Amino acid sequence: MRWVNRKMRRNDRMIAGAVPILALLVLYLVMAAQRHALNPSDKILPLPDAMARGLSALLFQADPLSGHFLFWTDTFASLERLGLGLGIATLGALVAGLVLGVLPPVRATLGPLVTAIAVIPPIALLPVLFIALGLGETAKVALIVVGIAPPMIRDITDHIASLPREQIIKAQTLGASSWQIMIRVALPQAMPRLIQAVRLALGPAWVFLISAEAIAADTGLGYRIFLVRRYLSMDVIIPYVAWIALLAITLDVALSLASRRLFPWAHGASH
Repeated sequence: MRWVNRKMRRNDRMIAGAVPILALLVLYLVMAAQRHALNPSDKILPLPDAMARGLSALLFQADPLSGHFLFWTDTFASLERLGLGLGIATLGALVAGLVLGVLPPVRATLGPLVTAIAVIPPIALLPVLFIALGLGETAKVALIVVGIAPPMIRDITDHIASLPREQIIKAQTLGASSWQIMIRVALPQAMPRLIQAVRLALGPAWVFLISAEAIAADTGLGYRIFLVRRYLSMDVIIPYVAWIALLAITLDVALSLASRRLFPWAHGASH
């Protein structure tokens, strides 16, 4: 049987997916052990016990100045910014995508503007946002919105505009207005695509969040990473990066499960 025709069971897929991750972990441990055999004080590739000690201070010891447990303070601050940015961008993408996708005159008028904004590197706008909005939370959330909303709008717009013309004609035959077509025809079919767009935007959203926190913040995962890098504290940086990856994967899996549960027809399910 050709590989292109091979189907894997769920357990087999999980095992196959775990193999490269475990291989990378083993490779890291081998390289770290070799470096520490030559230099016991090496900071570049810390061993697991050193990372556990470095992280435990942030996890379980309150900061003398603020009295907060820094790991959880950083996590909640970053998730709050990420959640606000994703929420605003998602709502904006849905509304704008529906209007542009259903109404050709609006798409012809505003489509080029959305495209122009989408191709601007959002990081280049970071100084502009900080100058215009200050160094507070608004600028950090705005960077996430500006970074991910335009590509999401383009995706939703293209998806809705490519819906079969027969559906629009049938809705009009039954007396539907443009508003009703937007809500009753386009919206239900846009929702699975919207969730997919959010999943694809998670990676860039984290990039913009970490970038903003690295430049102007006093809490957050990105802030902590760039703070401790001055001391080559890889025993803190690596666990923080792994934690960010775990949070991102959890969000992605949650969105995927929600899409399959809420819209099974969009994933090939018969009912």
